[in-house]
Amino acid sequence: MTILWIAEYLALGAFAGFFAGMLGIGGGLVLVPALTLMFAAQGQFPTGETLHMALGTSMASIIFTAIASIRTHHNHRAILWDVVKTITPGILLGTGLGTLFASSVPARPLAVFFTFFVCGVALQMALNLKPKPTRELPGSLGIAGVGLGIGVLSSLVAIGGGSLTVPFLTWCNVRVQSAIGTSAAVGLPIALGGTLGYVFNGWGQTGLPAGSLGYVYLPVLAILVMATIVTAPFGARLAHRLPVATLKRLFAGILILLAAKMLWSLFSTR
Repeated sequence: MTILWIAEYLALGAFAGFFAGMLGIGGGLVLVPALTLMFAAQGQFPTGETLHMALGTSMASIIFTAIASIRTHHNHRAILWDVVKTITPGILLGTGLGTLFASSVPARPLAVFFTFFVCGVALQMALNLKPKPTRELPGSLGIAGVGLGIGVLSSLVAIGGGSLTVPFLTWCNVRVQSAIGTSAAVGLPIALGGTLGYVFNGWGQTGLPAGSLGYVYLPVLAILVMATIVTAPFGARLAHRLPVATLKRLFAGILILLAAKMLWSLFSTR
């Protein structure tokens, strides 16, 4: 790997880590498409496995990004640990169920529905519309049910759970900084489980480059981690300094980009 490639991976990791720390969404939205293009350009990966390597390496890097973000958000007392403990099992179970049903659910109609839903959420956040003052988090059973729904939907339309966790929490009158911190904490067990899955599914796959652990490419992972663990805490600290309205608009913009990317990927391939 040349010095130029190392510099590009460092820059990518720094960018993804900063926004992951600031918005609590993991960083996969940036990492997966960028790594797919960069791995393809390097030419040392099997053509049919480039996306799998990008997904696995991105997921593994999110473990370290989440840890770095969590420390900062926890120091600001911005993580609702009771919510994390209640919603995480539901999200993990929902992700597994969604994976089982993915092949039998029409992807395009679901993506169109999801896009309209996300755009509505984004508009509400961009305009800083306030939920009813009396609205609050449901009980443990309700939170677990919401987690199940987030997991299923995230799996079916291939998004990170944080993209829905933050809007749900803010809709329940949780301040946006606490919603972001809680989402970052929820992302850690999801990343751990996802990484183990990519390692297992890629284990023994022929043609992968040296330094691969299943579908996780360790040399690039190490470079990304060096950058993300530095910039993620900066992003997390900035989240506690920016005005609430600004944070909501930033998150709204990310949601719209996510929905547009998903629609493009579905309708541009036949």
